[in-house]
Amino acid sequence: MLAVHALAVVAVVAAALLGVWQYGAWQNGREDRAAALTDAAPRPLPSVMTSDQPFPGESVGRPVTFSGRWLTSGTVYVADRRHDGRDGVWAVTPVAVCEAASACAQAPAMLVVRGWAPSVADVPDAPRGRVRVTGWLQPGEGSGLSDPDPDDDVIPEMRIADAIQHVDQDLYGAYVISEDSTGATDESLVAVTPASLPSPDASTSLRNLLYALEWWIFGGFAVYVWGRWCRDEVTRVTGVPSTT
Repeated sequence: MLAVHALAVVAVVAAALLGVWQYGAWQNGREDRAAALTDAAPRPLPSVMTSDQPFPGESVGRPVTFSGRWLTSGTVYVADRRHDGRDGVWAVTPVAVCEAASACAQAPAMLVVRGWAPSVADVPDAPRGRVRVTGWLQPGEGSGLSDPDPDDDVIPEMRIADAIQHVDQDLYGAYVISEDSTGATDESLVAVTPASLPSPDASTSLRNLLYALEWWIFGGFAVYVWGRWCRDEVTRVTGVPSTT
């Protein structure tokens, strides 16, 4: 019986440790995926998504590049953005995605996070003219926060539906966090870093997570079989049904 007990202990401990190992592999896989995308070479925006296409979920955090013209009048500010433990705002200005200047007036626009500032008053004026943007592609946010003042240019989160009310042109269903402050000569605007990007989707490296759950289920089953065997042995030896 001691040998059986020892075998049961080994089986349960092994299943638990293997589950922990697979769970760690799942977490590392998510981090590696995010790092791989963040550090990847920028791809042209049209090769990743178009203005009438839903956000491609596998491209969260992917660097993209595109040319266009600033739509200064569409600048909005995203409230409650933290940087170094301080609350502030993101300065977001749309860019009409267009290669030829003559096409910019009708071109769809991409929202571009220019940088962070402690308050709206600290944000420098939006740039004008042509620009080449390189940055990390992100899906719009949508936690359901209400806008306390829909008439101003401050929005509670990076929700495309809120931002489009301030832009006269169609918007992509995404936004781009610029690699550096696109008014970098003005020190009042701080570049938003990859650390500000959302965590990778839970489905990344999902196989490892399922393996972890499988091992833990095996461990639970081993405990059940062990307990059932002990109960049956007590009943067989004593002739009295066990209550354990």
